[in-house]
Amino acid sequence: MISFIISILVLILGYFTYGKFVEKIFGVDQQRETPAVRLRDDVDFMPLPTWRIFLIQFLNIAGLGPIFGAIAGAMFGPAAFLWIVLGSIFAGAVHDYFSGMLSVRHDGLSISEVVGIYLGPKVKQVMRVFTVVLLIFVGTVFLMGPAKIIDGMTGGIWNLWVWVSIILAYYVLSTLLPIDKLISKLYPIFGVAMLLMAVGLLIALFFGDYAIPEIVPSNLRNMTSNPEETPLFPILFVTIACGAISGFHATQSPLMARCMKNEKLGRKIFYGTMVTEGVVALIWAAAAMTFFGNVTELNGAMLANGNNAAWAANEISLNMLGGVGGILALLGIVAAPITSGDTAFRSARLILADVFKTNQKSIKSRLYISLPLFVIAFALTQIDFGIIWRYFAWSNQTLATVVLWTITAYLIYENKAYWVTLIPALFMTMVCSTYILVAPEGFGLENDIAYIGGGITTIGVLVLFWIYATQRKKVLASI
Repeated sequence: MISFIISILVLILGYFTYGKFVEKIFGVDQQRETPAVRLRDDVDFMPLPTWRIFLIQFLNIAGLGPIFGAIAGAMFGPAAFLWIVLGSIFAGAVHDYFSGMLSVRHDGLSISEVVGIYLGPKVKQVMRVFTVVLLIFVGTVFLMGPAKIIDGMTGGIWNLWVWVSIILAYYVLSTLLPIDKLISKLYPIFGVAMLLMAVGLLIALFFGDYAIPEIVPSNLRNMTSNPEETPLFPILFVTIACGAISGFHATQSPLMARCMKNEKLGRKIFYGTMVTEGVVALIWAAAAMTFFGNVTELNGAMLANGNNAAWAANEISLNMLGGVGGILALLGIVAAPITSGDTAFRSARLILADVFKTNQKSIKSRLYISLPLFVIAFALTQIDFGIIWRYFAWSNQTLATVVLWTITAYLIYENKAYWVTLIPALFMTMVCSTYILVAPEGFGLENDIAYIGGGITTIGVLVLFWIYATQRKKVLASI
């Protein structure tokens, strides 16, 4: 319990210390007009109250990540606590802050366009395709996921595809309507519900008969049932994504970058929501490690139920929170993925609108761009959910890695402390390259070979990046 409490306090302290340090490095300009004011169109660009933006951003980035990812990550043991805390403060929140603020500085541009500004047009073209594909994956995952949860909760009273159709209909509306018509009104309610559920679990952990494992040397090992098949590095760092660092967040930040009234709000909206998500992930990881008895019994329970994190989340909520927990579980576990799925499609629409320079004032132009996205997503629902989820997980962390390299380039060009993103960029490059080499959905290589390959790849990426960035800096200096 002591390690758990310290972890939460360190996360909060990180917001007030490292968060301020990162904000200082960026250098906010409170007198500068934001895109919400300068480019207001009352569809995507419009000023919104700060508290509302915070809750929308929180729901945008959270989804099922800090719940399902934390439960799956808890199977590794207390090492998950360290990754959530250190990842959130030094990687995830930094990633979210800079990606959001660079979007603010560049007229609310989507992340693929921001990447192009700092890493060049060739990388931009790749990232346009990569990001849209990732967002379609997210939309598909968060279309089937909540539909299956609702179907299970209702005892199969309706056909699964009825729920899929209902959720898809909502996605269409939330993608097409102005942001203040649906998203701005629903998200604060669901955001509060998700936070209340986390607070309820926290109270239950404090006052219940639960023994949260401590972060001590003997516990900092791979506690999964089969450590050889699921090596802690890199699997843990992909399993817990949204609770530590997630590329999906960079696709969501431009939505709120188009609604901020002042640059000074960036730390609260971007860095703050990531820290909040980290706290939620810590609570769920702790609950998973203790509710079933211990980490070993958690692994056994998950194995017996097909490693279904939705089942575990439902069991934890209902038993630790009682009847009220059932309602909160329904709102949190079902609404959370839906409120990430809808903004995934909305973000994809905005990216394509940026690519084709299409004005989004007319609902007809929004429909033309969005319709193919929904058709593709529905077609992907016919593919095995597990396959889609695994490729989404790797793609998600790969996008985060590219964004970190993009921010590093920006900091180098601006003669600022680039090490704040260079270090996490190197670490995440090693994670992603090793994962695709060792994972069954990748090359399925032996662990030792994958580690060597990941190391060589990371060094190669660093060398290529450094050559490009230093040459690009010289060109910019001569202009």
